[in-house]
Amino acid sequence: MLPPNETLVRNASMAATELIRNAILEGRLEPGQRLKEEELARELGISRTPVREALLMLQAEDLVVAAPNRGATVRVHDANDLHDLYELRALLEGYATRRAAERISKKEVEQLRQSCERFDQLSSDDDLPGVVRENLFFHNTILAVADSERLTAFVRKVIELPLVYSSYRWYSPDQKRISVHYHRQIVVALADGDADRAELIMKEHLFEARDLLVSHVRALQRSSDERDA
Repeated sequence: MLPPNETLVRNASMAATELIRNAILEGRLEPGQRLKEEELARELGISRTPVREALLMLQAEDLVVAAPNRGATVRVHDANDLHDLYELRALLEGYATRRAAERISKKEVEQLRQSCERFDQLSSDDDLPGVVRENLFFHNTILAVADSERLTAFVRKVIELPLVYSSYRWYSPDQKRISVHYHRQIVVALADGDADRAELIMKEHLFEARDLLVSHVRALQRSSDERDA
């Protein structure tokens, strides 16, 4: 059993990790932004030690990188990295959706239907963090139903990394409706126990999201290159 002081530090480190992770995923800490221990500790109202441990944990998750003389920064991915991440995500999450179709209960189907309704009502312009959270809830619920700890660990890693780029802020109203449509079609396939269709629709959904995100990141890179030229 840990001594009381060590337990407090460990609890503070876990809390700091969760807070910093959410700030990264919701776009409040952007790719390439420096993460200064002193500033984060002051904002979180804790000492620097748990913040330092939190940044080490986030490095292990690939959300943060550390470089000599620069300290920790939010990880940056280029368009090719993101394309590969989505290819991997489609394979893994497609399989997770197939597993879910074989295990899902009526109660879990209803939870997903309610998520679709909440997602439909949210606006990327008015509540981007809310859109991100609801999208994560939908996909994480399917992962939970798939009931594989190893698969969940792999999928969550490739789900979270693209979220750093707040891809939903680039969604037009039509693109948002398409995403909602995919969610609803996935729920229909899961409710029917149609594993083949559930897997196929999830893959199509993720490839659509991949193309949007990658095209925007490439456009941003071209714009940056032109400014630097």
